[in-house]
Amino acid sequence: MNIYVGNLPYNTNDADMKALFENYGIVTSTSIISDKFTGRSRGFGFVEMADDDQARQAIEATNGADYNGRALVVNEARPREERPRREFSGGGGGGNRGGGGGYGGGGGERRGGGGGGRDRY
Repeated sequence: MNIYVGNLPYNTNDADMKALFENYGIVTSTSIISDKFTGRSRGFGFVEMADDDQARQAIEATNGADYNGRALVVNEARPREERPRREFSGGGGGGNRGGGGGYGGGGGERRGGGGGGRDRY
């Protein structure tokens, strides 16, 4: 079973987490999630335990427990929800920004729509 462990002190490492959860059964893997730019811990991680019953016991025992001055948040990890990716393409049409409008660009009145900044193709 995969277990989410939150509110970890920022100096916690994989070995610390493994030691904490080994008290309840076989830990197959641990991972502390870090910021991809700074490399600093984001304060949460995951523990994979081989036996589901032992994992549930570990969750029960450690959720809310004080760990180096912080109350841990521990529960069964849920799969990440698919979030729609933000589109970074373009940004609106922009429209006519004033300017001269057509050829000659002088002051006077524009007749018949004059260029208007749109492509004609």
